[in-house]
Amino acid sequence: MARFSVSKGFGWQGQISERAAAVMRMFGVSAETLRRRSVTHKCVVDINEGDIVYITGPSGSGKSVLLRELQKCVPAGERINLDEIELAADGCVVDCLKGELVTSLRVLSTAGLSDVFCLLNRPQYLSEGQKWRFRLAMALAAGRKVVFADEFCCGLDRVTASVISYKVHKFAKRNGVTFVLASSHEDTLMDLQPDVLIVKELSGAADVIYKDMRRLA
Repeated sequence: MARFSVSKGFGWQGQISERAAAVMRMFGVSAETLRRRSVTHKCVVDINEGDIVYITGPSGSGKSVLLRELQKCVPAGERINLDEIELAADGCVVDCLKGELVTSLRVLSTAGLSDVFCLLNRPQYLSEGQKWRFRLAMALAAGRKVVFADEFCCGLDRVTASVISYKVHKFAKRNGVTFVLASSHEDTLMDLQPDVLIVKELSGAADVIYKDMRRLA
């Protein structure tokens, strides 16, 4: 088990233009009030190997901030982030995964890519949802200890999102890979079965809920 303690604060960084000054007068807000106003996103969480950590909450609550701060705690050689995976310009989808063909097909299926026409297409010509699933497949095949994914399954239809969530859960438990995911959607939780649920509030507070309550002992 590893304990991660992250904290990231944001203060007011605006400039007071003529129009901004007019708005300040309308609402009785001073420059000093703006300078004092800040939001700190912080969290202390225990994560085991093979855990699925799911950060959720309303838009603008700081889910992405927590995910990025947690990512900084993991050595670069042990992590991978879907947002940082580039689409290959050459070769079809099935060519992009190295190793035995059957293993590659299994990984692609886990990521929701099992249509033969998709497998034989170039990644750059896939739909946006397929591109996201391709990046997921590349992350699963990378052999890293921790996979980070912001906006997890957000661009997918909800049936596909549920199927992939179930497969990601199976993959994590079978291979001991840790997933740190963030999304405002909660409809996939039953299939994903996260070990750690971080509920982020707009105020900056974060509630950490463990599936195994013995971790609190």
